[in-house]
Amino acid sequence: MAEREIIMAKVYAFLADGLEEVECLAVVDVLRRSGVEVTLVSVTGDRKVTGSHGIELGTDALFEDVNPDVADVLFLPGGMPGAATLDKHEGLRKLLLDFAAKGKPIAAICAAPMVLGKLGLLKGRKATCYPSFEQYLEGAECVSEPVVRDGNIITGMGPGAAMEFALTIVDLLVGKEKVDELVEAMCVKR
Repeated sequence: MAEREIIMAKVYAFLADGLEEVECLAVVDVLRRSGVEVTLVSVTGDRKVTGSHGIELGTDALFEDVNPDVADVLFLPGGMPGAATLDKHEGLRKLLLDFAAKGKPIAAICAAPMVLGKLGLLKGRKATCYPSFEQYLEGAECVSEPVVRDGNIITGMGPGAAMEFALTIVDLLVGKEKVDELVEAMCVKR
């Protein structure tokens, strides 16, 4: 019997100066532990970005250099002004609209769900975000939950929700069995 080919899921994480480091790095770490291939993509034109707490991160690629057709999930970490920069990037906005039209998964945490809300991608959906950003979630039913998955959209509230947010993406891409393994191996209390 031929060995079954295992196809690794691919996530593009879009980074800009002022991102929330915990949300970005916790999610990327958990996804990579689960076997998901994560590409850190800068939208600034510079391969280095600096988080909102002064941590400098090197990215894997610039926005212009990635092939969006190979991504399974688009991930937007929050933080300010990082999320505002993501919101202003026309190429990313177009890519998000294209992903949504195809029903492909999009994940955004903290301030970043505002990008989805301003594009109209949360209309008629449940969503969460950092408190005080609800005004940007146009047409969404805002809920005060750490993580919300509604169809192909996953939203997270903030830094404290980063682990559960990451595990929700793992569940979507790899499955509950891998989530259970990670929870045990990483001593996550749920």
